Amino acid sequence: MIDPLITGLVVFVLATFIGFEVINKIPPTLHTPLMSGSNAISGIAIVGALLVAGDKNWNLTVILGLLAVVLATINVVGGFLVTDRMLQMFKKKDVKA
Repeated sequence: MIDPLITGLVVFVLATFIGFEVINKIPPTLHTPLMSGSNAISGIAIVGALLVAGDKNWNLTVILGLLAVVLATINVVGGFLVTDRMLQMFKKKDVKA
């Protein structure tokens, strides 16, 4: 039987590699709109991480869940700030004469 930790590490490494390759192929003009879309995915990750981190027993799973909550929250907040800044660039500026 294969150890679940080894399976998890293999999936993590493959997901990291594939994610890096996919992001590298995207033109720079599409990075900000894609970041806006990834906020929804990070929001789902926060919900899942909260479920994992909600256990009362402190073990490796709870600590990793807590770390996932913190990192996904940083990603969501940063994504919304970048999106807001991008949208501010497209607003018409009031010219007072």
